[in-house]
Amino acid sequence: MVSSKPPVWVWALLVAAVFGVSSAGTLLQQIELDPLLKASWRLQLTAVVLLPFAVFQWMQQPDDIKAKMFEPRTLGILSLSGLALALHFGAWVASLKYTTLTHSLLFVTAHPLIVVGGMFMLGLFATGVRQPTRRELVGALIGFTGAALTLMDEGTQQGENTVTLLGDSLALLGALTVVGYIVCGRILRAWMPIFLYAFPVTLLGALLLLPASWLIESDFATYGVLGWLEPNFFAWFLALALIAGLLGHTGLNTCLKYLSPLVISACVTLEPVIGSFIGYVAFGTDLPGLWTWIGGGVLMLGLMLIVTALPNSEDTNNQTASTIEEA
Repeated sequence: MVSSKPPVWVWALLVAAVFGVSSAGTLLQQIELDPLLKASWRLQLTAVVLLPFAVFQWMQQPDDIKAKMFEPRTLGILSLSGLALALHFGAWVASLKYTTLTHSLLFVTAHPLIVVGGMFMLGLFATGVRQPTRRELVGALIGFTGAALTLMDEGTQQGENTVTLLGDSLALLGALTVVGYIVCGRILRAWMPIFLYAFPVTLLGALLLLPASWLIESDFATYGVLGWLEPNFFAWFLALALIAGLLGHTGLNTCLKYLSPLVISACVTLEPVIGSFIGYVAFGTDLPGLWTWIGGGVLMLGLMLIVTALPNSEDTNNQTASTIEEA
């Protein structure tokens, strides 16, 4: 239940959690490793963190919930969710190699635009689909305009990375595929406890990325499945688990008990700005180009209009919960 007057410490935790979540992109960009293997290791360590919580929740469940976990429909949706999560992380981590940090964060957090666009297109051909509100459509139009403006910076250097259409497209693919993860989570989380959903999906996502890395990446032959245990990698992935995972996602999950999901969604929309700031201060990543400042601001305005649209509060609630479950 959301408290009418949250304690002061909740606001402090919210700030820390948003900074924690926003650190993931710049931390991943510092690791010299092929992207699919890097994404798999990221999910592997997340699954390790989630495992004890999943075991604890499993022991508390009644027999009917345990049985429902193994029904074909449940297993099918869990599998689709794991596939969507693998595609999301694979595409997003790859985008960090082929475009700048700011562009990657701007496009991968644009999934509300995908949702609104999808609802609009489905509504043209199917009945019973909720049509976007006028505010959501205006927000989507503004957001897509902002995205187009950022592309005028193609070829601009930011640190060691350059804005490319390929990298931006990969980040947008990450936004598209996370919608599948959100939809699956919305179906199953109606009755399934959070860690019993998040653990198998995260583990499956990690496993699915391994054969893809083996097929097309050279680092797999060098480091193998559990290379994140090596000293030169372990500190980075532990930082991802503790800062982006425990502080970031677990912190947001704690804040949900006291704050509206709308507040948290609006704060998470700031991830491209905060993530770029962290990269600039902590790792010397250069500032983005002029059109990224202009287009990024327009894109974020569009996203803010969508996530604060009142008729969409239920969707915002589910999207916020699903984002937190990525840990």
